[in-house]
Amino acid sequence: MPSLDRADPVILGHILQEHRELHGLLRAAREALTPPSGAHAAASGKGGCDRITEALSRLRDHLTEHFQQEEEGGFLEESLARLPRLAEEAKRVLAEHPGLLDEADRLIQQTSRGDIPAQGWTALCRDVDQFATRLLDHERRENRVVQQGYNEDLGLADD
Repeated sequence: MPSLDRADPVILGHILQEHRELHGLLRAAREALTPPSGAHAAASGKGGCDRITEALSRLRDHLTEHFQQEEEGGFLEESLARLPRLAEEAKRVLAEHPGLLDEADRLIQQTSRGDIPAQGWTALCRDVDQFATRLLDHERRENRVVQQGYNEDLGLADD
């Protein structure tokens, strides 16, 4: 049994893997918004909408599983067992989950309609960037709780 003074390397490895997967899916969603030629007219057509809808759906599915694991006693709970004073911050982090999932759903609904006019595509790009910023801020707060609970720098603060 690992000591409470030392982080379990298996758990930390899993956290790092989850973090990489999330960032990869977020990157794929952002890349799906940018056509190779940079022409928004081609991107805003049915094929471009399908591509971004698929990327956002994969991201949303990952978030659903990720959040469910946390809410059912994941790494945050282990951090709280080690440092109960983190409870309020952990509650704030968990309370953000429904809003992030709702925002992902809105973006998916927006893209699943089909063709998007050029100005709508510009707004969609902005909306996805804002969602990405909120999601990354959430992940930073979550990682801070985990890192404090494990007394371990995961090297994730600057992502």
